[in-house]
Amino acid sequence: MSGALAFAVPPALAAAEPPEARGLARDEVRLMVARDGEPPLHARFLDLPRFLGGADLLVVNESATLPAALPAARWDGTALELNLSTPEPPALGSSRERTSRQRWIVELRRDGMRFRGARCGERLELPGGGSAELVAPYLSPGRLWVAALELPAPLLDFLDAYGAPIRYRHEPRDWPLGEHQTLFSRIPGSAEMPSAGRPFTPRVIARLGAGVGIAPLVLHTGVSSQERGESPYPERFEVPPRTAERVNAAHAAGGRVIAVGTTVTRALETAAAPDGSVSAASGWTSLTITPERGVRAVDGLITGWHEPDASHLLLLEAVGGRELVERSYAAAVASGYRWHEFGDSHLLLRAA
Repeated sequence: MSGALAFAVPPALAAAEPPEARGLARDEVRLMVARDGEPPLHARFLDLPRFLGGADLLVVNESATLPAALPAARWDGTALELNLSTPEPPALGSSRERTSRQRWIVELRRDGMRFRGARCGERLELPGGGSAELVAPYLSPGRLWVAALELPAPLLDFLDAYGAPIRYRHEPRDWPLGEHQTLFSRIPGSAEMPSAGRPFTPRVIARLGAGVGIAPLVLHTGVSSQERGESPYPERFEVPPRTAERVNAAHAAGGRVIAVGTTVTRALETAAAPDGSVSAASGWTSLTITPERGVRAVDGLITGWHEPDASHLLLLEAVGGRELVERSYAAAVASGYRWHEFGDSHLLLRAA
């Protein structure tokens, strides 16, 4: 497996607020178009339709962001943030969900920093008389936990009453949940926004050529704060039959399948056969996409800009190749592109 890309993100390039707070419309963020053998092309997201055509198909994620961050308190009164990631995946080899109590994978933070001082069996107090018992470590000992939730209301109602969007250190203040949703958000379930779709607006859609299609799927994202060397966690997904049909039809017509986000790429590639054909599929995916594995169904990717240690970069290399990704990231830093979920966009196209 290739080593990490060598670049550093100047702190000034972190997008600390939505582009609307910087005087831009959602679709006016910058867009870099990266194609093999050509220099990066700099545009605005509103220009995206210029780079699509023929029988191209955009595949989008309909998952909506949850207000997944909850205030919590330890037995000694220490205040923590409890971030819900995903429901606990079924036991290995089983498709049956656990239903006796609500068990979620959670991440604990204190003052925005990862908190590692919790103990197995510890009970955290939640608002409104709720509680979370830390049942067992999960994949990343000391950081992620399986937690059994005892809530006085259904989960979505409880989150609506007491939760907030997950916020990291590059965001100095909270933003309303609506700022963390995309035009396609329909089915609640993501711990964090599937942010590649955020710059899409009705006027971008209206400018798409007659041959360009849009097809939906769902992948509910977990927390994105993996540490160095960690692979993506299992996540819930669904590729509907109609979307699978449209992906196959686009390829048969000579079009490109453009995944709007690494989430869409993971879902499509989970449902793809070695020959690139896609079938309807749903459940949990543990797929890690690397340059060695490559991609089968995806011809291009719309995404944001990722940190040097992010596992997402391996997925980008699988789509565009190491050299193209290196050139894109060098150009993004040199040209002042903005990072993170409120930042700028990147259209990465595979060589024909």
